[in-house]
Amino acid sequence: MKIKSILVSQPKPESEKSPYFDLANRYNLKVDFRPFVIVEGISSKEFRTSKINIMEYTAVIFTSKTAIDHFFKLCEELRSVISDNTKYFCNSEAIALYLQKYIVYRKRKIFYGNGNFENLVEILNKHNEETFLVPCSDIHKEELPNGLENTSLKFKRAILYRTLCSDLSDIKELNYDIIVFFSASGVKSYLSNFPEFAQNEVKIAAFGTAAAKAVVESGLRLDIQAPMPEIPSMTMALDVFIKKNNNNGK
Repeated sequence: MKIKSILVSQPKPESEKSPYFDLANRYNLKVDFRPFVIVEGISSKEFRTSKINIMEYTAVIFTSKTAIDHFFKLCEELRSVISDNTKYFCNSEAIALYLQKYIVYRKRKIFYGNGNFENLVEILNKHNEETFLVPCSDIHKEELPNGLENTSLKFKRAILYRTLCSDLSDIKELNYDIIVFFSASGVKSYLSNFPEFAQNEVKIAAFGTAAAKAVVESGLRLDIQAPMPEIPSMTMALDVFIKKNNNNGK
């Protein structure tokens, strides 16, 4: 069976230069985008019940752009003025550069890793005099918190937003050859919206170990996984699979 359509569980890219559009053009595919989860920030009133005083922390650890958005939004609601001496630690350069949306980048102390949590912990250990705040969702990867637990670093998790299931009831037909998941919560959302979903010939793709694990534990067949050695991105994994599958289908 040739691959002709893909459902990607993320918002539609704003840039026309997205590799997903290149993929669609290369193989004449229909590629639709639809987030399977929505993110909802907690209110300043609810945050106050956590008894966390943001001003007491000398450093903040960001593992996503979403965490950055909700952190600074909450600070504004709380009227908390972040010190110019606050240090920012990010999981990757892309996340670090996103800080420019809220702060003067060149005038702040910003550090970033290579996208690997173990690498980020190594960087954090070099600043063990700091007190770290880790903004995150109610559903989050445990790699970083677990890594921090094994150090002498002083840190606190702060739940700033929730990950909720999207309402996908408007999707009338699930006629897609590939469905792409990026999180365990995305898998949960999809199956809660479509409890009678039968995979059959549909190919399931997953990015990240958490999403892949959720696919398998849900009883689905995992056909495409990324990142893998020499295949760092989801679009690259899709490209390799479609090329092989469609050629074999001739």
